[in-house]
Amino acid sequence: MGAERRLSAGSFALAAAFLSTFWFAAPVAAGAPELLSDAQPVKARTRSIDTFRIGLADTTFGKLTFLGGLELIAADRKVGGLSGLISLDGGSAFLAVTDNGHWVSGRIVQTADGKPTEIEDLRFAPLLGADGKTLDARWGHDTEALTLSGSGLYVTAETRNDIYRYPWPISTGKERMIGEVALPQDIRDLPRNTGLEALAAGPEDSPLAGKLVAVAESAPSDLHDLSGFIIGPDGTERFTIRRYERFDATDAAFLPGGDMILVERRFSLRDLIGLRLRRFKGADIAAGAVLEGELLLEADFNSQIDNMEALGIHTNENGETILTLVSDNNRSILQRTLFLRFRLED
Repeated sequence: MGAERRLSAGSFALAAAFLSTFWFAAPVAAGAPELLSDAQPVKARTRSIDTFRIGLADTTFGKLTFLGGLELIAADRKVGGLSGLISLDGGSAFLAVTDNGHWVSGRIVQTADGKPTEIEDLRFAPLLGADGKTLDARWGHDTEALTLSGSGLYVTAETRNDIYRYPWPISTGKERMIGEVALPQDIRDLPRNTGLEALAAGPEDSPLAGKLVAVAESAPSDLHDLSGFIIGPDGTERFTIRRYERFDATDAAFLPGGDMILVERRFSLRDLIGLRLRRFKGADIAAGAVLEGELLLEADFNSQIDNMEALGIHTNENGETILTLVSDNNRSILQRTLFLRFRLED
């Protein structure tokens, strides 16, 4: 990839001042804005996934109830590689980001209880830098996660270990990057292929309000655990998440009550494929903390999973909390793009 961009002392101070003007805003409500209206539509079809455990009809997995899922088969490979997700309009719409620098939006047809039955109006467009060039042209396109805050839309770029800020909504797909978050050197120095992977906006009415919480994909070479960062206008604080059995972090999102869900993925010839969801109390995410979390779900090749990378959370009309998990197929014919829905029962 291209050389990593470094902020000079002057530009760092300017970026910090710029961000402090906008940062103190709560996450915005996940409504139903128009998305990617000028973007290219994509033909796609879906296959229904009715059971989570292969060959078993169980729907209850601890505190999670499986509602159903879809395999998305798109006609354009640029729609593959989905790595970050925001659920909108009560789960009937989404905006995603791919790991090669594209926005993807769509509508989800769903039953009253939230089971997805179809994906419609699928569109994609390249992310643009502040200069109007695509992130692909700027070598900054390894985009892995996104989160929505009152100050805009934030997107991580793993290889550059950067966080980009975009306006909200992405109405046409031609919106340009507003700026880049000023980050400390230890974040910039994370391994290029296992850097900033998970990103979530701090919830309203909590000590994390107006801040971003980021988690590195894997452990640095001299540590076993995962590095977490609380990034705000006054600087960056650090915490640690215990890492077990070679699972890596791939995405994070906050629940309505303020707790954080972390998606973890294991994907190698040695371990085959695995998914893990852990829940962390929002009050425990603080400077210097070492977090264990509550295990909500663990799955392997006996379940309908793939390279699970993205998490969206929304509340439905009944006040129920719904989790949408999406896989990154790496644009490979050997993998699948999955949309899986679970209801959190507490």
